[in-house]
Amino acid sequence: MLMSPGKFIPEATDEPVPLASHEDVVKDKTLFFNTLTSFHFALGSKIMVPVIGGKELNLHVLYAEVTRRGGYDKVVTEKKWREIGTVFDFSPTTTSASYALRKHYFTLLYRYELVYFFRTHNPMLNQTGLSSFQAEGTIDGKFDCGYLVSVKLGNDTLNGVLYHPVTGQQCTAIVPYVTPQPGRKTRRRKAGDTGRPKPNRSGYNFFFAETHAAMKSFYVNRERELIKMIGKSWTNLPPEEKMVYQNYGLKDKERYHKELEEYKERLKTGGNGPKLLN
Repeated sequence: MLMSPGKFIPEATDEPVPLASHEDVVKDKTLFFNTLTSFHFALGSKIMVPVIGGKELNLHVLYAEVTRRGGYDKVVTEKKWREIGTVFDFSPTTTSASYALRKHYFTLLYRYELVYFFRTHNPMLNQTGLSSFQAEGTIDGKFDCGYLVSVKLGNDTLNGVLYHPVTGQQCTAIVPYVTPQPGRKTRRRKAGDTGRPKPNRSGYNFFFAETHAAMKSFYVNRERELIKMIGKSWTNLPPEEKMVYQNYGLKDKERYHKELEEYKERLKTGGNGPKLLN
């Protein structure tokens, strides 16, 4: 990667190309599973058929129903996951079916949809399955672990992140540097105070972590775009699906307060940790 003041030249990564038409994979269940398996293999991932309500989820039917309604993004925007759920005739005891369908589709079929349904593959693939090109970009901002950047490629502008190694610091996700504001208190563990409970996370924190882990390999050098996508997905999430994550947050809040009380009791009785000052 070549660097110059305010500019850089990134390397590119590509997705697999479609091996059949969308119409053919919708008509032929065997062809669908063969192409889906090949697609995940090319990405270096494995596919396991999920189970909902004690039954294996028919991914072929799920893909056909979602694309028939315009694709994942449109189904999310128009809140049609419950409508799609009726196609599968789930047991009345199956809760949060809409949430489960959306989650599994996003993890297993969303990228496949982009390539097979929307045909959004990179035309610059060479015979080795890799692409090689150069593009100029600009540095838009700086944070603790690197830089926010923009790349101009044809008529498209791509956004991403450049990381640099920092001794003793892990840079697995973008964490923009923010100057501490006077008077603002933050819940941080004191150095060496390993007994203090870990602060609780909100429902959105759980949603973000799950979605980021599932999609980060598909957004190489496009971290800011991924973060915006996650935020938009959270905003458009139906109330019943959002409640699943909010319940996670409430349970984690209960866990934090319980552990905090136990921690304070240990300090009062001379347990491990720094002494409380009156």
